[in-house]
Amino acid sequence: MDAAAAVHKRKRPDEPTPATADVDLSAADAVEVLDLRAAKRLLLAFERRLRDNLEARMKYPDDPARFADSEIALHAEADRLRLLAGAPELFPDLVPIGLASSLASLLTHDNADLAAAAASLLADLTDSDDPSDLAAVQALADALVDANALDLLVHNLSRFSEADPDEAEAVHNTLAVLENLLDLRPNLADKVCDGTKLLRWLLSRLKTREFDANKQYASEILAILLQNSPANQKRLGQINGVDGLLQAVAMYKSRDPKTSDEEEMLENLFDCLCCVLMPLENKERFVKAEGVELMIIIMKQKKLAYSSAIRTLDFAMTRFPPACERFVDVLGLKTAFAAFMDLIPANKKSKKESYQEELEERIISIIASLFVSHVGYVYLSLGGITKGSRRMRLLGKFVENECEKIDRLMEFYTRYSDRVKEETERLDSLDLEDLEMDDDERYNRKLEAGLYTLQLIALILGHIWHSGNSQMRARVELLLRQNKLTKQDVKDILEEYHDNIGDLDGPEEKERAQARTKEIIAVL
Repeated sequence: MDAAAAVHKRKRPDEPTPATADVDLSAADAVEVLDLRAAKRLLLAFERRLRDNLEARMKYPDDPARFADSEIALHAEADRLRLLAGAPELFPDLVPIGLASSLASLLTHDNADLAAAAASLLADLTDSDDPSDLAAVQALADALVDANALDLLVHNLSRFSEADPDEAEAVHNTLAVLENLLDLRPNLADKVCDGTKLLRWLLSRLKTREFDANKQYASEILAILLQNSPANQKRLGQINGVDGLLQAVAMYKSRDPKTSDEEEMLENLFDCLCCVLMPLENKERFVKAEGVELMIIIMKQKKLAYSSAIRTLDFAMTRFPPACERFVDVLGLKTAFAAFMDLIPANKKSKKESYQEELEERIISIIASLFVSHVGYVYLSLGGITKGSRRMRLLGKFVENECEKIDRLMEFYTRYSDRVKEETERLDSLDLEDLEMDDDERYNRKLEAGLYTLQLIALILGHIWHSGNSQMRARVELLLRQNKLTKQDVKDILEEYHDNIGDLDGPEEKERAQARTKEIIAVL
């Protein structure tokens, strides 16, 4: 490969390159004077070499020696096209004369080396960090999509053999092109997964035991595809993706990643798992695949994935009683309340205050989910996840050891209450009209400051009181008095929660949710 292949985007070396001589440019100022005329000559030379090679292959299909020279020449011309990465403003003028279609054609070349060269070239051309180049690079991206490049790129992922280092690099470059296209046109996430087998390839790649750079990249691409796409979340579930992700993270249930890159991949896998748990049907698959049991095992091992397992359980149990039931049945209460009582394993991450707070909020959310099936839907003593023996086991946790868990709950209550009061006072001191902040925005600011967690704590307290247990009620009243609080303070939080219950699940569900919340408030 000649010197042009090593040229990085937007930064060109000053030394001469073969490409500059062929397009009649001086070596010293190649980048500065690359104009449309010179760029067209580069593209036309490439297309001529591509055409000559295809003709030679058709004429001598059984005699590789007769078309070997033309492939060497074609490879050299493809390398020279890298100069275009330094002039993306020319893309809109080059697309109509075949830039995208010719490169897409090279992706289908029978010679895997040339298909790999096309992926490497496209990775350079579609990578842009300069906002002023965005529209031009988007024009190329759109043309590539029209030229069926998405299908070709995904097909090549299976075509390349990663046992060969060069083809493993080609896989990496292909993933880079896909990432660049998704960055340029986020709406392609649904299109590429609907029309290709990309999700299947990524899932298969992540299930391999050995860690390498391509496995890490595959986890990153999958996380991007799932992040804001309910359709892709459902698609992955339909191809047994929940079980596949559980298999991938299970490799770390009793060991930690060996490198920072492997650690990043593990975080990506859990991000994928949390995203895929958004649709209800995937929560069902998670429970059937014994995902609840796996997360509890990971928590017990207290390895690096500890916090990620808690986060995954939070996603799985929110708005899904069967996961809560399974959690209680497989003895998850002991593990959850150990974390709740601040028995969180120490590691280099847990030294960060934000890490500790996130874990606390996740654990509070998990415990609230055992009482609350979803936001606004409160299970009472006569039914739901907390009825019968499961309910007694859950409430029993708040009685044991002289109600120490109620002490801990009130500690959280006062901390988050103070935080919300501080934010409320700050908002009151601002001129909200100048800030153009309406009531909804004000409420959202309070939620971000800790009101959401405070509401969950208030709901848990409400259920504890609703149980009618005299020992727990006496403890709650004592702690409220000690903190100069009353039950009315808890009721006020629940009233605000009641008034802001949304209708995401429909107006009828909103009415039922508000009625049940009112019943909790009335009991207090």
